[in-house]
Amino acid sequence: MKKIAVIPGDGIGNEVTGGAVTILQKAQLELYNTILFDFKYFDWGSEYYLTHGLMMPEDAINQLEFFDSILLGAIGHPDVPDHVTLNGLLLPIRRIFDQYVSVRPSYLWKNTTSVLRDVKDLDFVIIRENSEGEYANIGGFLHLNNENSTSIQTAVFTKNGCMRIIDYAFQYAVERNKKLKVTSITKSNAQAYGMVMWDNCFNEVSKKYPQIETESLLVDAACMDLVRRPESFDVIVASNLFGDILSDLGAGITGGMGVAPSSNINPYKKVPSMFEPVHGSAPDISGKGIANPIASILSGAMMAAYLGYAELEMVIRKAVQQSIENNITTQDMGGKHSTEEVIISVEYNITK
Repeated sequence: MKKIAVIPGDGIGNEVTGGAVTILQKAQLELYNTILFDFKYFDWGSEYYLTHGLMMPEDAINQLEFFDSILLGAIGHPDVPDHVTLNGLLLPIRRIFDQYVSVRPSYLWKNTTSVLRDVKDLDFVIIRENSEGEYANIGGFLHLNNENSTSIQTAVFTKNGCMRIIDYAFQYAVERNKKLKVTSITKSNAQAYGMVMWDNCFNEVSKKYPQIETESLLVDAACMDLVRRPESFDVIVASNLFGDILSDLGAGITGGMGVAPSSNINPYKKVPSMFEPVHGSAPDISGKGIANPIASILSGAMMAAYLGYAELEMVIRKAVQQSIENNITTQDMGGKHSTEEVIISVEYNITK
């Protein structure tokens, strides 16, 4: 049995994460007639911070290391600065467990339309470097509270970090076996050190995969091309910051943040990986019962596949597709149904 740590977190995370757990519980019984996952909930997040002064306990990592995986809802609160929430929970988990791979698929579901005109078939994946780069959080302040106030923020690119994420992207393209193409995203014309190292690593790794078509784009051109020719992309590999931005754009052209799942993976599986929807805590709709649970449900499905149950992911994806075809969707997808109604629909479709 796989032990899963569940951290619903903040805002709509508390509304959608339970749905992901419900779907996994239903699917495991339907397919295997047994219990595969043991879920344990943790109340960490912004409310915990407002009470204890920490986003999670000091021994949180020690508690989590005994789990096979982590299912996260969302982190963020109007009364807590974003740099506190991010650096107090999400980033420490990613860094300490070296979850250096973030897989963020962008897929246009059948019976849905893109915000882009005349686009019908979108299916690409963004592989984001998740452990260093622009989010290394190295820097500091000098001369605070006067006219000489200074801040320094340093991006960190190591050859090992670049090589391993780029190699993962090429392997992913081979296993995905679709367009057999990897696109690298940098800004090496303006960032002549870290991004040039990235470009050099991309060229070096690409020689190991002669069957894979390659493309290198500057991030501004990549944003433009994701709008004007999104169907040409297959696997995109990018640094921490650029992968973050591009995955939001990818979600925006394939149905919105409410259908965008993601993972934070340590491929060696000696420590837990973490799965979460791309969306945030959405305080503007929190408590209204209208949050889209599909991204969380799909994140749970990705987790199941990662833990060795690929058939579970396929069944859950089919159930989600059926709900969409039955027009059981939330407002962000043009529907009129509640969070709970979508969860119930997907659950029902699993049993069909």
